[in-house]
Amino acid sequence: MKRQSWLFPFLLLAAVLLYVFLAKVQLPGDGFSTFGADTVRAQVTQIIEEGEVDLGGHLQTYQIARVKILEGEYAGIPMEIDYGKRQIRSDEYDLVVGDKVLVSISKTPENVVNAYFVDFVRARPILWLMVIFAAAIIGISAWKGIRALLSMGFSLYIIIGHIIPHILAGEDPLRVSIIGSIILLGITLYLTYGWNLKTHVSVLSMIIVLLLTGALSAIFVVFAKLNGTGDENVMFLMQLMETPINLRGLLLGGMIIGALGVLDDLVTTQSSAVFELHHANPGFGFRELYKSAMRIGQDHVAATVNTLVLAYAGASLPMLLMFSLARGDYGYLVNFSFIAEEIVRTLVGSLGLIAAVPLTTTLAIFFAQRAESLGRWEQVLGPEGSGHSH
Repeated sequence: MKRQSWLFPFLLLAAVLLYVFLAKVQLPGDGFSTFGADTVRAQVTQIIEEGEVDLGGHLQTYQIARVKILEGEYAGIPMEIDYGKRQIRSDEYDLVVGDKVLVSISKTPENVVNAYFVDFVRARPILWLMVIFAAAIIGISAWKGIRALLSMGFSLYIIIGHIIPHILAGEDPLRVSIIGSIILLGITLYLTYGWNLKTHVSVLSMIIVLLLTGALSAIFVVFAKLNGTGDENVMFLMQLMETPINLRGLLLGGMIIGALGVLDDLVTTQSSAVFELHHANPGFGFRELYKSAMRIGQDHVAATVNTLVLAYAGASLPMLLMFSLARGDYGYLVNFSFIAEEIVRTLVGSLGLIAAVPLTTTLAIFFAQRAESLGRWEQVLGPEGSGHSH
């Protein structure tokens, strides 16, 4: 039974990967240069000049460095870049010989090649952080941690390899996001927790909540007269893309995907709580079990909603500081589309999470109280979950 409980998720994963491969779309070839397309890696070989410069009353240090291009058409060719001489620096890190940086290379009509500092290469420290993260999660959760890492990789693959290409191809972003989200969370839950009753409850709850969140989002986006243009990146997208994109659908799809992370945690924890309560108190009927599980769910959803609000507020902190500096009226602030979109996103996502608690609790009780009498269906549905069998 244990082998079979892990066979189903991998068969399901193979089917989904086949579906994603067959449903692959050709990205529109608009031919424009996107962010980072004209940058290459380079290494600082010499600091030629250092000093201070006054840029509009702002005194800052600058450097002129010689770099060796490490890749692309100009690989191996030394060039000079300035750092902080023409633009205000956003940090206090100086260039040091041996540093690897990103530079942008351009050619003038007179065929003069110029290189400009873009940013530091941060791949190595980020890679080390990822290694530490992977080691920590494997050290704490063992094989379940490995499955969680595989699930995380699969999630990124679905978003980058399926959801984004289909939206760029002109398909409805809301439909693509809901289908992609169901695939994403369904597979990752089964990969992480196995083919068992707890996971079935979590997946069923997640699908229903996603559909509910999508419906609520659609209603309040129309009610609040939001059109998806609150983010400046959307305006750039409109200018660059030849294929028309449904911006309102893009906003709705973003709301769906934004709720996925906490939804995963909430439905899984609530499902596990119900099954554990049922084992601890086998004599509990539906009412007693529901009340006990809901007390756990109430605490969890309160903390989760607060987490959502703080996450969005933290992401918007620079904008809020700028608005407060201008002595802005927060009563007017909520009317601007870029703020209204975040408010609607937060509240709709929170409503979906709130609905997930009673829904997951009800479904989990239904399965938990019938787990002992599954009979031959246990071969199909699997055991209750890790740590329990019948």
